[in-house]
Amino acid sequence: MVALNGSSRPGAAESITMLGPDFPFAYDEWLSSAHGLGEIPEAEFGTPVAVIGAGISGLVAAYELLRLGLRPVVYETGQMGGRMRSAAFDSHPDAVAELGAMRFPASALALRHYLDLVGLQTRPFPNPLTAASGSTVVALGGDRHYARRAGELPDIYQEVGMAWDKTLQEHAELFAMDDAIRRRDTAAIKAIWNPLVRALDDQSFYGFIANSPSFQSFKYREIFGQVGFGAGGWDTDFPNSMLEILRVVYTGAEDDHRLVIGGSQQLPLRLWSHAPDDAAHWPAGTSLESLHRGGPRGGAARIERTSRGITVHEHGGGSRAFPAAVFTPHKRTLVTNVRCDQALLPTSVWTAVERSHYMGSSKLFVLVDRPFWRERDPRTGRDVMSTTLTDRMPRGVYLFDEGPDRPGVMCLSYTWNDDSLKMAPLTPEERLDGVLDVLADIYPGVDIRSRVIAPPRTVTWETDPHFQGAFKANLPGHYRYQRRLFTHFMQQELTPRQRGFFLAGDDVSWTAGFAEGAVTTGLNAVWGVQRHLGGATMPLNPGPGDLFAELAPVDLPED
Repeated sequence: MVALNGSSRPGAAESITMLGPDFPFAYDEWLSSAHGLGEIPEAEFGTPVAVIGAGISGLVAAYELLRLGLRPVVYETGQMGGRMRSAAFDSHPDAVAELGAMRFPASALALRHYLDLVGLQTRPFPNPLTAASGSTVVALGGDRHYARRAGELPDIYQEVGMAWDKTLQEHAELFAMDDAIRRRDTAAIKAIWNPLVRALDDQSFYGFIANSPSFQSFKYREIFGQVGFGAGGWDTDFPNSMLEILRVVYTGAEDDHRLVIGGSQQLPLRLWSHAPDDAAHWPAGTSLESLHRGGPRGGAARIERTSRGITVHEHGGGSRAFPAAVFTPHKRTLVTNVRCDQALLPTSVWTAVERSHYMGSSKLFVLVDRPFWRERDPRTGRDVMSTTLTDRMPRGVYLFDEGPDRPGVMCLSYTWNDDSLKMAPLTPEERLDGVLDVLADIYPGVDIRSRVIAPPRTVTWETDPHFQGAFKANLPGHYRYQRRLFTHFMQQELTPRQRGFFLAGDDVSWTAGFAEGAVTTGLNAVWGVQRHLGGATMPLNPGPGDLFAELAPVDLPED
């Protein structure tokens, strides 16, 4: 829930991390080790490796390949950053709308490594019922509840929060898993998780809660779907696999979020220009930017295996062959946007690509003259406006305060799936009109429109031709497909014709939609390229592939 019943965690001394239960490899420890990520033979220094996609996964992979002494060649169809897209408002370049990734779990330690590396600062994200938000309004079924803390909401919200906690403890061993992840006890993690995979792969999120004795009341299920847990409502996830939800809960990814001051897109852009001080082979000052003389190559139009290697054909002409390539965009673009040699992937992996299910998402932002929501209504003594969760068109409203003398950014609507599709055919102005009509009912007398000082910024990810969705979310029964995608970096059993082409990106990870998954699968691909070119990790700092046999995701039978 949105911290409706306080923290449901037992409060162990160790911090929670995104040490995923499917493959509990400590990427943060691998990254921070003084022994480095490994090395390649000197004969391979300067070898070009294609990195397709300049989102955070692609740029992490390219940056680490550069450090190993290889020459990454980055291809990008659109703008750098992928779904780390921070869009400035007209005439106000310092104010940004986070159209994609905007909040990051404090437990995302691999992502934190790169934020620290390039000197970016974060602060708490104004999630509902947190100190950062100040106040929250929950508007459901025509009722409106104002609260600064969870305990100020009506009793039924506390009851729903307790029902969720009880369900997780009784049917998903929350406390035991929490303790195991905090202690980084991989054997305990696997002992808890593997049986849950077998038991819950065919179970939807809604089916899981509906079958719980604590959620026999439809009213409980309705409130839970609208208000959800952590950052807000989760009813649009109800059709998805319960395993997807448990991964988020177990790893602390549902709350305690941070935002990147100045915009999340700074991270990929700074990685692009950052020159590592310990790169093999390359002279001091070498960066991805300097190797590319400014910008990445154009988008990949076709990828095939030729006698020269993995050949990437660029939009607008031109082609180049590589001994290895990393593909990081949404994998569905391999069957829609990029003409790809079918022999590059095993048939079972192609099936997983085809069957992947992606969530849609829309956002609407406006810039206002100042953070007026901090002002007090003289009649009630309350904030004139608050972070808002509602069952109506906006669904979620988030408010970003950069100081009393600076413009304020308002995310007036954040929607998913069916709710996002309602937004898709509307112009930005039509979206704004519809949302403001609803907010006028929730906040009578608050005139948002008169304070708007720039045209709205909007996005609908499912209509973006380069993405066609916000992020992947497995449906019940999709575990086997996800395992095929995630484990593809382990290529020892593949035929020679299928080796050297590596999949990465958050949709390959077990936590799609989180930048941590994009980062860690990019690192898996780095390990794979390193091994493919004859390199190896250091014995005192084994990589994900070195520990794969010990940590591998459970392999469910196909028959």
